Amino acid sequence: MTGSALPQLLRPRALRPGDLVVIASLSGPLHAAYEPDLEQAVVVIERMGFRVRRAPLLEAGRHHWWSATRPAEIAEEFNGLLRDPEVRAIIAHDGGQTALGYLDLIDVEAVAADPKPILGYSDISLVHLVLYARTGLVGFHADLATPGLGGHWQAASAARRAELEKLYSTLLTSGEAIGALPATPSWECWRAGRTEGRLIGGLLNRIALAQATRFALPLERFDGAVLFWEEAGGQAAHVWSYLQVLRHSGILDRISGMVVGVPHAIDGLDSPDTSPTLAELVLDVLGDRDIPVLGNDEFGHAGPNLPMPVGIRVGLDAQQRTLSLLEAAVRPLMVRGPVG
Repeated sequence: MTGSALPQLLRPRALRPGDLVVIASLSGPLHAAYEPDLEQAVVVIERMGFRVRRAPLLEAGRHHWWSATRPAEIAEEFNGLLRDPEVRAIIAHDGGQTALGYLDLIDVEAVAADPKPILGYSDISLVHLVLYARTGLVGFHADLATPGLGGHWQAASAARRAELEKLYSTLLTSGEAIGALPATPSWECWRAGRTEGRLIGGLLNRIALAQATRFALPLERFDGAVLFWEEAGGQAAHVWSYLQVLRHSGILDRISGMVVGVPHAIDGLDSPDTSPTLAELVLDVLGDRDIPVLGNDEFGHAGPNLPMPVGIRVGLDAQQRTLSLLEAAVRPLMVRGPVG
């Protein structure tokens, strides 16, 4: 990996018990029917030991077109949270279709001055990728509040919920590397091999869109990286096309490994005689690029999500079906005492 092209990794400060986590509308609106799910998400976060507050724009029934409100208003509230020293983490209530409208309005100086964990996936992938590109911030591609913590988590077994709560809490509070993420039988080796590299990715179509903006990650950032992605909705042919975009852009020639999330609501996968499996589709685009590929991992819209911290160095062994976080996603708390 060519370290000279890589920015200094900007890790948020580790959370302490009792720290304030704010749930915010960073994209889509809150529909009244999902108010109980949001309330359940608050319970989950409090059970992890944190205080929770809802940002003012997170109000059932508030919307503008497909968004919680106009992009400039979302950015104004988001920037206020980034600047507020009491706010120690921000979790998006849901995804949506709005982040492209305010990527240029985010206060990157506030991010650099006081980096905090920002959690979410789907449309929030854009926020993670752009802030990683501009500041080196470790973004947390992790469950959203309403459909995730208050939805998918509640449908999981009690043991899985407890495992996820411990995993998320440790990731946010510990300055030590997590190590191997908890695997399940769904994980599949699509191409064998081992590698280490920085974890970069998100929702596949948002990766392609982010790279089409002036905030795109320079290609050098993908040197030796482990690319992770998931996709939801649309057609199998769309997935193939987005992967072809990454091929044409040169990204697939630079990465050292790939991790693919469980697909969700994609039409045309696994139709006998007419469509490929997702593994066949991926390997078709990769061609003779001999890199390890681990498939069907639990992150993305299928939920509940394993956290995938953007920018953190990981170890991937596709044949053994392991993905390990090799360094902490947050910086450890400083011992109280003289500044130095």
